[in-house]
Amino acid sequence: MGFFDLQVNGYAGFDFNTEIIDDTTAETFEAVCQRLEQQGVEAILATVITDTIPVMEARLRRLVALRNAVPAIKRMVRGIHVEGPFFNPAPGYRGAHPVDAIIPGDTAVMQQLLDAADGLIQVVTLAPEFDEGQKVTRLLAKQGIVVSAGHTDASRDQLKAAIDAGLSMFTHLGNGCPGIMNRHDNIVQRALSLHKDLWLCFIADGVHIPFFALRNYLDITGLDRTIVVTDCMVAADLGPGRFSFGRWDLNIGEDLVARSPDNSHLVGSTITMPKSYANLTEHLGFSAADAQTLLEHNPKRAMGW
Repeated sequence: MGFFDLQVNGYAGFDFNTEIIDDTTAETFEAVCQRLEQQGVEAILATVITDTIPVMEARLRRLVALRNAVPAIKRMVRGIHVEGPFFNPAPGYRGAHPVDAIIPGDTAVMQQLLDAADGLIQVVTLAPEFDEGQKVTRLLAKQGIVVSAGHTDASRDQLKAAIDAGLSMFTHLGNGCPGIMNRHDNIVQRALSLHKDLWLCFIADGVHIPFFALRNYLDITGLDRTIVVTDCMVAADLGPGRFSFGRWDLNIGEDLVARSPDNSHLVGSTITMPKSYANLTEHLGFSAADAQTLLEHNPKRAMGW
């Protein structure tokens, strides 16, 4: 038994979202998977983020090819999480996703991405308010793919309509939204109010959400339908340095926080699953069993595994 991370953008110098993936050998990817195994990770969903559709298709195909090439990769990469491109393009809500590549929900485009991934897409994150008539949500839900809300300012009614259409998860709640919002009617409060209908995912690095706030959220929701992910990127499990993630060139400092160059927002995380476990037990006061529930058992339950 081991950790199950539903959102991994990259790890230990390997990025799933830059052109380097097209030149990376299966052996390099295998080494990353072995490093994850050494960290106690049983499996991940490799995450592909927003870019132009041809670029996203190419990355999906390359991930499939690399996974098919080596048994160790196939064992570690249980599937793919597509984060975008159907997001709210407003500043704050779009986060690190490039605004020129964000588009409204489109079933034809979604089908292109599904075809490129050859059946490996397990989760798709989208903004419900930009999925007119919940068409993309319905398309995915009918195929057993988990539809997750994220980078969204959907109203409560829009979230409820999406839930009726098949939405079942919320990606890294507390992030993918502006730092300043309405103090009561905001996307975090709306999602929390619907916690009985949604799997809520959180990043437990103390940066994306302060530990005291995360404890508050988990006290409200309970542990039955909550998940901790890393949303980690290429710099995870490494020290400070310069790294490329998607279209971003980032300088990771001694605090190991992945910030945009202008310091306006975060760009993924550098946390590992063992560190998430330590934070849950040491900073939030959870038992070992409860931490394991958030990092292993609930992710599997949410995926139906």
